[in-house]
Amino acid sequence: MPEGDANALNKWSRKITQPKSQGASQAMLYATGLTEADMNKPQIGVSSVWWQGNPCNKHLLDLAGKVAEGVKAADMVSFQFNTVGVSDGISMGTPGMSFSLQSRDLIADSIETVMGGQWYDGNISLPGCDKNMPGTIMAMARLNRPSLMIYGGTIRPGVSSMTGDTLDIVSAFQSYGQFVTGAITEDQRRDIVRNSCPGSGACGGMYTANTMASCIEALGMTLPYSSSIPAEDPLKMDECFMAGAAMKNLLELDLKPRDIMTRAAFENAMVTVIALGGSTNAVLHLIAMAHSAGIKLTLDDFQAVSDKTPFIADLKPSGKYVMEDVHKVGGTPAVLKYLMKEGMIDGSCMTVTGKTLAENLEICPDLTPGQEVILPVSTPIKKTGHLQCLYGNIAQEGSVAKITGKEGLYFKGFAKCYDSEEEMLDALSRDSESFKGSVIVIRYEGPKGGPGMPEMLTPTSAIMGAGLGKDCALITDGRFSGGSHGFVIGHVTPEAQVGGNIGLIKDGDIIEIDAEKRTMNAVDVTDAEWEKRRATWKAPPLEASSGTLYKYCKLVASASQGCITDL
Repeated sequence: MPEGDANALNKWSRKITQPKSQGASQAMLYATGLTEADMNKPQIGVSSVWWQGNPCNKHLLDLAGKVAEGVKAADMVSFQFNTVGVSDGISMGTPGMSFSLQSRDLIADSIETVMGGQWYDGNISLPGCDKNMPGTIMAMARLNRPSLMIYGGTIRPGVSSMTGDTLDIVSAFQSYGQFVTGAITEDQRRDIVRNSCPGSGACGGMYTANTMASCIEALGMTLPYSSSIPAEDPLKMDECFMAGAAMKNLLELDLKPRDIMTRAAFENAMVTVIALGGSTNAVLHLIAMAHSAGIKLTLDDFQAVSDKTPFIADLKPSGKYVMEDVHKVGGTPAVLKYLMKEGMIDGSCMTVTGKTLAENLEICPDLTPGQEVILPVSTPIKKTGHLQCLYGNIAQEGSVAKITGKEGLYFKGFAKCYDSEEEMLDALSRDSESFKGSVIVIRYEGPKGGPGMPEMLTPTSAIMGAGLGKDCALITDGRFSGGSHGFVIGHVTPEAQVGGNIGLIKDGDIIEIDAEKRTMNAVDVTDAEWEKRRATWKAPPLEASSGTLYKYCKLVASASQGCITDL
């Protein structure tokens, strides 16, 4: 693709707005409302992951409109467009969850497609739900034109009308397990469901959306405070308007995503995930984002960061507070400033402001004195990271565990095997007592087998709701939501669908999980026994035989490779 005039702010769009040979292109642009003067201005694609049917996304069209105002005020042309999305919270525990992870790559593909096909000079993307953030960043990295991301923001906490207790989406998920075990009444269950989500914004704890927004701010691809300003705070609209001037500055500097998303910047992002107790999904997404930027990240890179980074945020799902509380005590910049002062992140990395991270943070206030949301590194929740990459005869190519410390560091139990989460939930509802002392194995839920590597939030929430959080462990070739907690290990690779040993485990096999040694093994299964079982194993047919999920099954790489589709 030709570069054009390297000094022009409209060096891409001028390929269609200037040549006489592109008269038809120009005629169509005039039909959209452009003037002759507009034909000489940079064109900015404003991509929104908006749709009405999800609290994380339902306000993004309004935010995108404010971005368009800011772009116009900066004397540029904005073209708004949309892309697809899937609500993890709505599809969780249903076959619809198979569409969730693949939506990340569809978002990346669609933004790359529109930006490339329409010759826009820069991109401002507005994501809201979990897979939206990495999808937009992957597109920016692939295309490598000046770009920045605006996070849609976090939701307010909910409040029970019966007890006054603080609620969030995980409260609603756990209400099922509480109800089936008799811990709460039907009226209490309805109260929780009705009041957990009070408005616009992404799920409020340090779940996947807030994890990804925070680490992308640390990566340098958002304006300061983007990840911690709540969705319904007026400051979010201010941020959207300011994005126009920020984009003009990026064009003037010719500062592109790959100039910002360096290996050192990804190190900052990984440190932020660990320090905040972020979602295991960050492992998948950062590997995929780095791939799009031409950088190779591995599970070993995450383990190295986890080994040296303390877990210091008392945030849900394992802690007390939510993202709105982070905002109240100084926001993500205050957290990053603290991490930088402690020598844990590199302040020399460039950001979308055109300044380094250290320069951005210099003018940001410190964490509020006396606050209890972010702990000192001297007295952390856990001295090393909560994300651990485990290997063994069940996961020869790795797995990812979320071990915050309160679950313990070691578990040994008998296997209870299920070939889908639905099977496991049915068994739990019939006899929860039989799960005590077990390692629950949910398989054929990987990238190809699920398909789409669905999240196991419904099973983990049911386990916690049933009071079994300390009495059993769960391993899967699927994923976990950022809202999952307990002794859980996901991303088991190779997955069952391709012949991984997780598909060969039998009921009663003794499984030992040691987070300190970073091992996970079926201790009584010999190499000879594995081969004997493998000889009689046959791959089940793919769940999808046509359409978008079939294409995904055929293209998707393993979890340890970030589930990318362009390997």
